Amino acid sequence: MASLLSVSSRSRQTQNIVTDTYRHKGLRKRLVDALRHRGIEDEAVLAAINAVPRHFFLDKAFEEHAYEDKPFPIGNEQTISQPYTVAYMTALLKVRRGDRVLEIGTGSGYQAAILAALGARVFTVERQEALYEQARALLSDIGFSSVRCFFRDGTKGLPEYAPYDKIIVTAGAPVVPEDLKNQLAVGGILAIPVGEEVQYMYRIVRTSAATYQEEMLDAFRFVPFLGGLNKSGK
Repeated sequence: MASLLSVSSRSRQTQNIVTDTYRHKGLRKRLVDALRHRGIEDEAVLAAINAVPRHFFLDKAFEEHAYEDKPFPIGNEQTISQPYTVAYMTALLKVRRGDRVLEIGTGSGYQAAILAALGARVFTVERQEALYEQARALLSDIGFSSVRCFFRDGTKGLPEYAPYDKIIVTAGAPVVPEDLKNQLAVGGILAIPVGEEVQYMYRIVRTSAATYQEEMLDAFRFVPFLGGLNKSGK
């Protein structure tokens, strides 16, 4: 796994250097125990959550609460998902070392870091320019420079690097975009929340060049999956 470093003021936009203390590590272990108690059984996913400091991805104001199982705002009307949601979706993907994984909705960069900690080759797309710039700098600063970040419209995926072994969408879509399904490799898995007010998690497996197997799972709430680009200052 990548080496995790202190986070500089450049990426966190704060005067303080952020470190991963014994206290943070203890809180992370407690969080992992809570996720296991809630039914997360994939030990590789739990190990990744135990390894990646979530407080690096939050504003300093939320640092004391970083290891509670809650979402928090990250700006631009977006949130960092609660750890249970991150663990649940990641476990659905069954990530193997070397998998090519496309993430739609970089946000804070936390989900991308979890995927990279599992050994995936991560491509992540963000439509909010400010979040894209911040996450790209942060991931590089803390040792995840292998994550490839793109400022793009996520509804179109990232066709030039397709096919992907796994695709994860971290926003609630009204329907499953055909472009994303088409960018899955045969045998690949897409995890996406689908719905309006409440979304149901879908796990979609591409079974052949023309066929897919869909499974509807539990209910969640996500920010909406939007198209287009939102440039800084616009």
